[in-house]
Amino acid sequence: MISKANIQYIKGLQDKKQRQKYGHFVVEGEKSITELLTSHFEIIRLYALQDWIDDNKQVIKKIPCDAVTVTELKQVSVHQAPQKVLAIVKIPASAKPDKKNRFILALDAVQDPGNLGTIIRIADWYGIKQVVCNKGCTDVYNPKCINSTMGSFLRVEIVYSEIVELSLAVDLPLIVATLDGQDVHHAEKITKGVIVIGNEGHGIHKDIIRAARYQVTIPRLGGAESLNAAISAAIIIDNLVTIS
Repeated sequence: MISKANIQYIKGLQDKKQRQKYGHFVVEGEKSITELLTSHFEIIRLYALQDWIDDNKQVIKKIPCDAVTVTELKQVSVHQAPQKVLAIVKIPASAKPDKKNRFILALDAVQDPGNLGTIIRIADWYGIKQVVCNKGCTDVYNPKCINSTMGSFLRVEIVYSEIVELSLAVDLPLIVATLDGQDVHHAEKITKGVIVIGNEGHGIHKDIIRAARYQVTIPRLGGAESLNAAISAAIIIDNLVTIS
C-alpha cells in the first residue's frame, strides 16, 4: 500500500525542483528495473505488484519493496497503462569526463526530454560512453527522458559541463553540426572528438562554433526546415563513429 504522503512525494518527483530537493528520480517498467537491479545505481524503494515481487525475490534482496495494487500504481505513474513496478532511485553525482574516450557526445541546450532520452539511447547503441549536457539542457532525470532512454541511462554516463571547457579538459577537438559544414557523408576522416548537437530551433551557440575544429552538416535534399535533434545525432554519429 502507498500512503497519501508517499503518493504526493512520488508524483512530486515529476518536477525538477522536487527531484533536486530530495536527490531522487523515478524509473518505471520491468525491463529498465531488471537492469537497474544489477547496476551501480542506488535504489531507495520499490513499489510493485505482488506477482512481480514473487518473481524477483532473489534479485530484490534487501531493497525496501512495497506491494501495491494496479490502482495505486496508476496514481503515481506517468503512463496511462503503468507496468508492474516503479523504483525510487538516488540521483548520482555528475560523471568525470574520461580522457580515454575517442568520442564524446555533447548537447547544447537540447530542451525536449523525449529527445534527450532518445539521444542517450543512440549514444548507447553506438558505444559512446559519455554524454555531456550544458546548463541549457533539460533535466536528464525527467521521467519522460528516463523512459525514452529504454534503460540506456544505466550505461551512458552524464557529464554536466560547459562544452568548450570539457573539450579542453579531455584534449579532444570539437565537431559541431552546422548548416555550413562539410557533408558528413563525405567529410574528412575524423578519428576522435566531441560531437556537438544543438537545439533544433536555435542551433549551436556561436562561442562553441568558434572553438570547433570541424563543422559537419547533413545535406538537405528536400524542403524541411530542420531535423529533430535525435535524428541529427544518429546520422552524424553513424557517419563519424563507425568509419573511424
